[in-house]
Amino acid sequence: QADVIYAKGVDWLEADGDDGAWRQLAGKLKQADAIVFVGGISPALEGEEGDTALWDPSGFFRGDRTTIALPAAQTAFLKRLQELGKPLVLVVMSGGAMAMEWEAAHVDAIIQSWYGGQACGEALADVLFGEYNPAGRLPVTFYRRDGDLPLFSDYSMANRTYRYFRGQPLFPFGHGLSYTRFDYGGLSVVPEAATGQAIAVSAWVRNCGWREGDEVVQLYVSHPGAAAPAPLRSLQGFRRLHLRAGESRRVEFQLVPGNLGLVDAAGGLSQGAGTIVIHVGGGQPGHAPTVSARVRITGDRYIVP
Repeated sequence: QADVIYAKGVDWLEADGDDGAWRQLAGKLKQADAIVFVGGISPALEGEEGDTALWDPSGFFRGDRTTIALPAAQTAFLKRLQELGKPLVLVVMSGGAMAMEWEAAHVDAIIQSWYGGQACGEALADVLFGEYNPAGRLPVTFYRRDGDLPLFSDYSMANRTYRYFRGQPLFPFGHGLSYTRFDYGGLSVVPEAATGQAIAVSAWVRNCGWREGDEVVQLYVSHPGAAAPAPLRSLQGFRRLHLRAGESRRVEFQLVPGNLGLVDAAGGLSQGAGTIVIHVGGGQPGHAPTVSARVRITGDRYIVP
């Protein structure tokens, strides 16, 4: 059971930070145990060219956002809320990635809800009050700031997406937290394989926390030292598991040549000799618990049908 104090921050925002409006709002919030701020943007501000309702040269142009940052007025409001000393949760509604560098460093929790539909409020309540243990994973990279990315008119993939971005993301592709913890071990994979040969991969996953929950096990393949341009890593498999507290389970993958090859300049997919690195874990290596192993690939070049 919980008493909910509903206070519209939009009143303060529309008053352009008027001190009287802020004092009235802060007075209501003094009674709260925690503050949940729902922000972000809307479909009226993003979409395909011509789809959006607004043209705003300060932040949006014909459906393309000119900045990935959370609207500045919302960040300013969150800074005032943080000064109240209450636990502060930010719920972000958007159709794409948002830059929230200050928010990630100062608020107590961030929930990316996308555009949740009519049941979004009930779903958020279930997560916030612990009725549901979340297990969602980001399907895109969240960057720290606009300057991390090339110009929108640059169609090269260089320094874009988790496959080619060499910076430090705010939240990486595949990231997601839970009310429990998972650990990995016992990675099993052959040390050497021939081109054109499938590779079996398996690892143990253990729920190390105090409550049951889902884990999304992710398998990434890297090609260090490849002669041709290669992604830093690429997702080649995933499994969603439900584990009780303390439960362990072995998860298995089968990598076929299509998972192990690289695309050349002509668009063909082939597999050559060299070394690959296989990572299995709850996210990308370096950002989540993972286990890794090198596999030496031998033989002639194999053209993937």
